[in-house]
Amino acid sequence: MSITVKTTIPEKSDRKAFKNLYLSAFPKEERAPFFLILSRLKTGKAEILTAHENGKFIGFAYMVCWKDLAYLFYLAVDGTIRGKGYGTQILNAVKDHYQNQRIFLAREQLDQSAENYKQRIRRHLFYQKNGFTDLPCQIKEASVIYDVMGIGGNISAQEYENLMIAWAGKFLSKMIDMKLIEKF
Repeated sequence: MSITVKTTIPEKSDRKAFKNLYLSAFPKEERAPFFLILSRLKTGKAEILTAHENGKFIGFAYMVCWKDLAYLFYLAVDGTIRGKGYGTQILNAVKDHYQNQRIFLAREQLDQSAENYKQRIRRHLFYQKNGFTDLPCQIKEASVIYDVMGIGGNISAQEYENLMIAWAGKFLSKMIDMKLIEKF
């Protein structure tokens, strides 16, 4: 497998696979509109690390950066090959590429009443195994509240707000109600 760091949208041959994986890997309430995802790549307000095996697109990490923050907004691996170490390899590429930055991600809360509770536990353990620790905050994006994990230090509500304004713009970030809630 080779992982290629890109700061623009995937190659034309990969675009359909990227969109299909994005739409299938994340529930509707957790997805930003796809046109927004692409437009932020085109304008340099986001970056993407893509993974290929034998020339086939198999996964990606979509990153939103601001100053020394790198937000792992989305991480996905083709569902037919999950559990074979590809996610770890993509995360290693993320950690290498953003090694001088504080990397963080929003993860589903460990809600025991959730239908996919066991899957949530597995994701939490996956990120822990890959060096992420729980941070004392939560992220609210639209109607969903996430727990936060990171590497390299904590993040503040103001830093998160500035990052999201840089990515989405002031109007959209307020309209969607994106904020970090510190739990100190």
